[in-house]
Amino acid sequence: MANADLVSIAGLEKSFGAVRALDGVDLVIPQGQCVGVVGHNGAGKSTLMHVLTGGVRPDKGRLVVGGVALEALDPVQAKVLGVRCVFQELSLCPNLTVAENTRIFHRKLTGFGWRRRSGRLLSATLDQVFPGHDIRADDLVADLSIGRRQMVEIARAFTVTDTPARLVILDEPTSSLDERTADQLIAYIRSATAAALSCVLISHILGEVLKACDRIAVMRDGKVVLEDEAGRFDRARLIGAMGGVKEKAAAGAARAEAGEIALRLRPARQRDGAEVSARRGEIVGLAGLAGHGQTDLLIAAFDAAQRPRRGVEVNAPVAFVAGDRQSDGVFNQWSISENIGVRSFAQLATGGLLSATRERAFAERWRERIRIRTPDVANPILSLSGGNQQKALFARALGSDAGIVLMDDPMRGVDYGTKLEVYDLVREEAARGRCFLWYSTETEELQICDRVYVFREGAVVAHLTRDELSEERLIHASFEDAS
Repeated sequence: MANADLVSIAGLEKSFGAVRALDGVDLVIPQGQCVGVVGHNGAGKSTLMHVLTGGVRPDKGRLVVGGVALEALDPVQAKVLGVRCVFQELSLCPNLTVAENTRIFHRKLTGFGWRRRSGRLLSATLDQVFPGHDIRADDLVADLSIGRRQMVEIARAFTVTDTPARLVILDEPTSSLDERTADQLIAYIRSATAAALSCVLISHILGEVLKACDRIAVMRDGKVVLEDEAGRFDRARLIGAMGGVKEKAAAGAARAEAGEIALRLRPARQRDGAEVSARRGEIVGLAGLAGHGQTDLLIAAFDAAQRPRRGVEVNAPVAFVAGDRQSDGVFNQWSISENIGVRSFAQLATGGLLSATRERAFAERWRERIRIRTPDVANPILSLSGGNQQKALFARALGSDAGIVLMDDPMRGVDYGTKLEVYDLVREEAARGRCFLWYSTETEELQICDRVYVFREGAVVAHLTRDELSEERLIHASFEDAS
């Protein structure tokens, strides 16, 4: 017997000025199923989810949720109808604790002992979704890594008090999670949908979509261009439907021998004298479970480039590509061109003053090269989708004079086609002598690297060449003493 439809969308349209974000979207979300929504950045995925959660009012179309026909939803209606969403840009209040953030989500948690009840509610859900987590209810959100913040936000969406949870939308939920934690989430999605909850999963990690979903809808240019049972898809069919991107071998062609040392430092908790080093022309990966010292090492290298530190050797200018773009990457009040050019003032100046003409031309070149989807680089950076904002951060780093590029899990919310293009850019720049130190939670990205250091509890526990790298070896090193 077919599942009843929880959500039915027909002919949905939405424009933002001259940009048509949704162009007649038709989509059905059955009860008790997970529907995957995939497509390149700017395809309309996030706009569609904002319509479903009441944040955006459509210009045209029909929307039925739980048997209720609506012209549009507002956020209060969406919550009453049981629609929850974990957006790509996380919404936790950093100055509040985990328990206090849960209270914001559930207005009925009031009266004496509300903090204790709120903390217990979220902790119980965290235990179900992410077994073995080390997050406490009284942790201040600002003190959590971005991966742990993402875990809290995901778990909060699945908690229930006075209002039901009937549809949970997950927009790039694993973008800051390591593979083990992402697998835990996928397993929970499967068990939750088996218990009649509906989910929508938006992800650029195609393997996760294929594993987690019952049905998959492919979006392109504001439309659903293909929808089918997940079992009828493979990676090739998904990529073809999204617009066709030719897959390439992850490792790419061999490069010339690496040059002299560009960067050398020791992790803060290293006890055996082991160092992390990278040479000019090398791509060096940092791996291991999220939050085990990889980001700390990148920050130490960045700081040492500004202010010399004992025991840290940095022999070239440094650029940093942040994974947490909202906290550490984009300047929210600036334009796209200003965000791209901020690392390159020296080459954009005329007579000691920044040239707006040069800045715009510089941004236009990178808009074309990295395919940032915008009609005008003078538009605000926040007019871009999350993935296109991340492209702007790559443009900022690669357009600069930096000989060393530090990358802190930078592919958050970036579509598969763009990933392949970035991989090529990184290879090209390495071949020209640039050095890359790349923390990633994705094994596929690490396979691009010449060497990989695996971290556990703030120290390097394994050093693998590209030929030695495998998912099994990474998991073993992340949990067991390296031999």
